Amino acid sequence: MNVREATVSDGPAVRSIAVRSMEASYSLSPNTIENAIRKWYGVDGFAEKLDDDDVFVLLAELEGEPVAFSESVVAGDRGDINWLHVAAMYRGKGIGRELYEATRDRLEDAGAETIRGLVLADNSEGNRFWEAQGLTKAGEGSVEVDGTAFMENVYADQEAIDLEPVAIDGRELYVDRSDADRGSAGDFYTVYDDEARETKYGYYCGACQTLVTSMDAMGRLECPECDNARRPTRWDAAYM
Repeated sequence: MNVREATVSDGPAVRSIAVRSMEASYSLSPNTIENAIRKWYGVDGFAEKLDDDDVFVLLAELEGEPVAFSESVVAGDRGDINWLHVAAMYRGKGIGRELYEATRDRLEDAGAETIRGLVLADNSEGNRFWEAQGLTKAGEGSVEVDGTAFMENVYADQEAIDLEPVAIDGRELYVDRSDADRGSAGDFYTVYDDEARETKYGYYCGACQTLVTSMDAMGRLECPECDNARRPTRWDAAYM
């Protein structure tokens, strides 16, 4: 199998793989899938991803035929694998694992010290995939899919899951820097009320170190101090 960085001319192949993968993995309407592909892999959107120095789109080929792709992003010393699609007819052949390893290598080459994998909570096969790669569930988040909020699970390297105690307004809270969402000016980190991660308290703005305790129904976050904002626009994918 050959893995290489995608180019603009790979757009049609990427869109085709994404369609086949989503149809096989989710009970989504054809209209929802069509909207997802148009939003993220349309001509303009795909070109913008390829122009972003922090985003990597890797394409896997078998005998010259595109069969899978991943999309990941590096933010500081953390690398997030947001999407890893394998066309349905090529699953079960180890392609997902090889593509994951290549994606991880690319993120580490770009400076990432911690790798995270994100997947919708109800995608049982996707969750098992990340566990099989040696990652551990580190937290939960929310993503918007065609106007509907869905819970997602965040997997990370075990050594990156330690909590950071912080004192805010005289109260000791715990910041999980392995569970973060990318904002417009910095990351938002999940904050817990206890070391066991049983009670989520809010979010910690990495841009100005302010506690954020409110989120709307669609998972949008905005820091009241510095206007750092997180818009839930990521679509989950199938990890096979």
